[in-house]
Amino acid sequence: MDTQAPGENHIIEIRLSYRYAQAHPWVVSAMTGFFSAYFMEHPGFRVQRHFDDLASGMHVWVCEVPPGMKVPSLLKRLQADIPPSTHSQPPVEPPAPPHYLIDLPVA
Repeated sequence: MDTQAPGENHIIEIRLSYRYAQAHPWVVSAMTGFFSAYFMEHPGFRVQRHFDDLASGMHVWVCEVPPGMKVPSLLKRLQADIPPSTHSQPPVEPPAPPHYLIDLPVA
């Protein structure tokens, strides 16, 4: 059940897998810069915080997105700036926010 009012920003998490970060360590800085630039184009988008999840080794960006923003479009634009990757949306149990995982492509 969505508890947010229509028109209210939503929280999402964009996660970078440990494997991808190890293969391309510079991508963490590149993604942070990308998100800063994306905010300039889409002021409703905002990164609330960025942290390392010690349990999984993932880098996590907790973001606010405006209603109707298509996160897959944001990820597609990001893919143009980073080495080949895949992105998926693993299922989560509410009230956890939606997660988008960036990982190495399957060989």
